[in-house]
Amino acid sequence: MRQTLDAHLHVWERAKHPQPWIDPETMAGIDKDFPPASAVDELGRNGVGGCIVVQAVNEIEETADLLADARELDAVAGVVGWVDLTGDVPAQVATLRAGPGGDKLVGIRHVTFVEDDHRWLSRDDVGRGLDALGELGLTFDILVGHRQLVQAADVVRDHPRTAFVLDHLGKVPLRSTELIDWARDLALVAELPNVAAKLSGLVTEDEPGRWTAARLRPVIDHALRAFGPGRLLFGSDWPLAELEGGYEPWLQAYLELTDHLSATDKAAIDGQNTARIYGLSR
Repeated sequence: MRQTLDAHLHVWERAKHPQPWIDPETMAGIDKDFPPASAVDELGRNGVGGCIVVQAVNEIEETADLLADARELDAVAGVVGWVDLTGDVPAQVATLRAGPGGDKLVGIRHVTFVEDDHRWLSRDDVGRGLDALGELGLTFDILVGHRQLVQAADVVRDHPRTAFVLDHLGKVPLRSTELIDWARDLALVAELPNVAAKLSGLVTEDEPGRWTAARLRPVIDHALRAFGPGRLLFGSDWPLAELEGGYEPWLQAYLELTDHLSATDKAAIDGQNTARIYGLSR
């Protein structure tokens, strides 16, 4: 039986932190609250040993609340939160670390899709923030679309002392004809040693109701060739996975698509890489 650690899971309570990105028509399945206790229940139902909770809105107040909740929940091994990368990053991180659950802050992410500037990640002021994260021992989760993968590679290359994690394999364009471009550009990112990638968020990139393990196999196989088992992390992207069948179907597909690997390699992607990259042993 494989022991998994979920590297990418979300929670939200909209009375405290509204989620304006949720479209009530196309995302009806997640147009509700998913408090931390519901995530713990979901992990338990699927035999998953723990998770990294990832920010959903660019607000430091959300991160403070996620950390406070994590302090009370053993299943939450760490939080990837948010700080203003263009501001005083060390001071913001110090404030979060001094607050409830602050020891569970393991990384930072910024939802880039809300930025009008598609080159936001490449800005000099953002770059100074990324360098500060490296000095503070925090990873940065890169959330970009597949057309931004070349830019992501440039950002990772320009900040060699910061550890990066590419979310959702760069949003694989399963419903378009651009898979060849995605595969080429993902390989460019993978050439850089200070970046890993999450096997997450794939099922919602296909046409609604169309994804299958067979359709995802070429994607997983390419990621394995590009990054190797030592730099890939399993993630559910729950509760967004609820839009395409839920946690269990994606988990079972992931286990099937990686079952041919050695026991050592499976253990690495299942959770050991997540623990190492996010410094959970610390």
